[in-house]
Amino acid sequence: MLDFDLAGMYGLETKVLKQAVRRNMKRFAGDDFMFELTREEYNSLRSQIVTLDSSGRGKYSKYQPFAFTELGVAMLSSVLNSDTAIEINRGIMRAFVIIRGLISNTTPQSIEERVRMLEDANEELLKEINDLSEDNRKEFDDIYIALSELADRNKRSSNPRKPIGFVKPNEE
Repeated sequence: MLDFDLAGMYGLETKVLKQAVRRNMKRFAGDDFMFELTREEYNSLRSQIVTLDSSGRGKYSKYQPFAFTELGVAMLSSVLNSDTAIEINRGIMRAFVIIRGLISNTTPQSIEERVRMLEDANEELLKEINDLSEDNRKEFDDIYIALSELADRNKRSSNPRKPIGFVKPNEE
């Protein structure tokens, strides 16, 4: 999780959260707790998330954000010692446990099997759509033939029709 997301959840300014982390860097030693994003990584994320006000001052972040791992979030609760921080940390840790459980239950074989199943279902749907479009084409051909036959009948009828409307008597 990124520092500004955590700061928002804890009800702090990002600056305050970063200060607390920097004052306790021994607790976050190693990449398994927290790391700072590179400018390229941060810029690639900026297109996906909105973090700063778009007008005026504070438009661009001076420092790159910290990314916290599950262990880092757990350690953060010891640095931010408030009831809100503890309660939010509990929720975050529960979410991490759920995500880890989902990931651990997913094996490459189960993913391959699922993809194969979806591909087979997709092929069956395409065949059904193709069959339906073929049936529709045949029905449209039948309708076109019937309309053509009706048009031919109308052309062939040689009986002149009686005029409709008022007919003037011939004056002689």
